[in-house]
Amino acid sequence: MNKKQLLAMQKRNKKRLTDLRSKLENNEVRAEDLETVQQEVQDLADEAQDIADALANMQDEEGEGAGEESGEGSGPGEEGRSGEEDGEEGSGEEEGDEEGQRSAGISSEQRSAVMTAISKGLSTRGAKSTKKKEKEIRSAFANFVAGKISEAEARSLGIETGNGSVTVPEVVASEVITYAQEENLLRKYGSVHKTKGNVKYPVLVKKADANVNKKERAAGNPIPETTIEFDEILLSPAEFDALATVTQKLLNMSGAPVETIVIDELKKAYVRKETNYMFNGDDVGNENPGALAKKAVAFYETTPVDITAAGYSQKLYTQLVKFKGQPVTEVLKKSMWIVNRAALTILEDMTDTTGRPLLHQDATDGVGYKLLGHKLDFTDAADGTDSTRPVFYFGDFKAFHIQDVIGGMQLQKLIETYASTNRVGFKIYNLLDGQLVYSPFEPAVYRYEVGATAPVGG
Repeated sequence: MNKKQLLAMQKRNKKRLTDLRSKLENNEVRAEDLETVQQEVQDLADEAQDIADALANMQDEEGEGAGEESGEGSGPGEEGRSGEEDGEEGSGEEEGDEEGQRSAGISSEQRSAVMTAISKGLSTRGAKSTKKKEKEIRSAFANFVAGKISEAEARSLGIETGNGSVTVPEVVASEVITYAQEENLLRKYGSVHKTKGNVKYPVLVKKADANVNKKERAAGNPIPETTIEFDEILLSPAEFDALATVTQKLLNMSGAPVETIVIDELKKAYVRKETNYMFNGDDVGNENPGALAKKAVAFYETTPVDITAAGYSQKLYTQLVKFKGQPVTEVLKKSMWIVNRAALTILEDMTDTTGRPLLHQDATDGVGYKLLGHKLDFTDAADGTDSTRPVFYFGDFKAFHIQDVIGGMQLQKLIETYASTNRVGFKIYNLLDGQLVYSPFEPAVYRYEVGATAPVGG
């Protein structure tokens, strides 16, 4: 709906409210009609608020003054109100007794309540647009963290603080998570579950198959209990933190965009930690047994491939075809590739047996490449111990489950710790877990590191 239509609706709405007010002032509403009038006034007031909010959002998007449109829309109604009040006073005095008898049954309290509701509807102002509210909260959060406003001021602006830490507002937390989704491909392609509180989240996986019986059931051949069973893998949110530092000089620069600096530093610090936890899970004391590198099924070459030797291309192509055939059909249909930069570089220079480029450009679903008929994306997080060695992951990444705790992200400002170097530390804290979960009968993701050899006895 465009602005012109909204203004026309607003004008009609206010005109109807003004007409109803005139009827009440002239004692033209009968007792039996009071309930209907009250309901209509309430509906009109709600509609007036919706229209005003929509106009406020439009003004915010267009960058116009917030007061212009509401003034235009409410002008006729306000003028009508003052004019009618002046004109109606005399007639009210002249016909007061007669009209009072005609509207017997409507008390002054009832009339006053409806008149108040009408006045509110006529004086409706557009609420702040969501975009404007989010901008204010984001700025208040960053300014509090940077020490530019007090704790009391932050609370008045909707920021939750206490015990030396501040809860990261939803608008900022979602910004951090959105950035994480772009940088952390497991967030982008995995399954994310949002929960309230630090509770364990179950993921069920099939352990066995059901019985099959081709013969008709008879008295001596009852239906046996099904042998389908499930394992319950519990995602248990772990305390998760990352640290970013900003120089005091930068925070004190009046012209610097403090909120952008602080939030950008937090995003980078947080995402580095989160991505490593989900891909490798090798942080000392914070290991993740369900990390992609640990849980993906390893694939080893049937013929050794040396990417530094001549003629490696066809050998690697053959291994990739075999690697792609590892998942069961059900998983294969939903599979894609995630590779590291070394693998991408190798692929860009490879051709198939007919001489055509092995890697195809494809813009479908926002993914730029296709390999052997399946989408491909790349990230440095897929690196192994040697970043120059190509690493390929292939499978259904929806099997990687991530649990986010709503409201679990907090931030703590560290001043004394870095005072000797004129820096301010910001520690971001969150509760989350991320694990690759699949049935042993249907492994979801496979991993192939070029040149890797199977462990002895494995």
